[in-house]
Amino acid sequence: MFLVCGLGNPGEKYVETRHNIGFHIIDKLVSNYNFIRIKKDKKKELFKGHIGNIELILLKPLNFMNLSGVSLQETINFYKIDISKLYVIHDDIDLNLLKIKIKFGGGNAGHNGLVSIDSHVGNDYSRIRIGIGHPGNKELVPKYVLKKFLKKEKKLINDKTNILIKYFELIFSDHNLFLTRIAEEEKIHGL
Repeated sequence: MFLVCGLGNPGEKYVETRHNIGFHIIDKLVSNYNFIRIKKDKKKELFKGHIGNIELILLKPLNFMNLSGVSLQETINFYKIDISKLYVIHDDIDLNLLKIKIKFGGGNAGHNGLVSIDSHVGNDYSRIRIGIGHPGNKELVPKYVLKKFLKKEKKLINDKTNILIKYFELIFSDHNLFLTRIAEEEKIHGL
C-alpha cells in the first residue's frame, strides 16, 4: 500500500491558495477515483481507494503546514507503511507555475511542511513538486504562498491537474513515463 500526502493549510480562507496545491490534488484524486473517506479528526483527513490495481491511502494533514509531520507520522505508524512508499505533494516556489518534478529525498528548501515531515519521519520519501512561481523577492515569499491563484491562472491549474490525475498511476512505477505523458498532453493542449 502507498501513502500520498498532499500539503496545505486547513480552513476556508486557504482554499485555492498557492500553498494548498497539495490539498487541491488530493481532492481531485478523491473525486476522480472514488476514494472513500475513512477518517477525519482535528489532525488529519484520510481516504482509501485504488488507482488501477494500486491500493492507496490519501492524507490531508489538518494541523497547519508547519505541523504536517505529526499527522503523517501517526498515519505511517498506524498503517505500517514503509517510508519508501510515501509520496508528498507540495508547492514549490522555485518552479514555474504548475511545472511538475519528482524527487526522492534531499533537502527541504525551507518549505515548512517538508521541514516538519523531515523532522518526524526523515527524508527518504518521494516528493511531487508542483510549481507555483516565485514572487521575485525572497521577502515576499511568506505572503505570496498564502495568496489565492489569479483568475487567469485557475483554468491552467484545472487543465494541468486533470492531466496529472489522468496519469497518476504511473508515478508508482515509472516517474519518467509519468512526466513524459504529462509533457505530451501539455503539447497537444497548448499548455
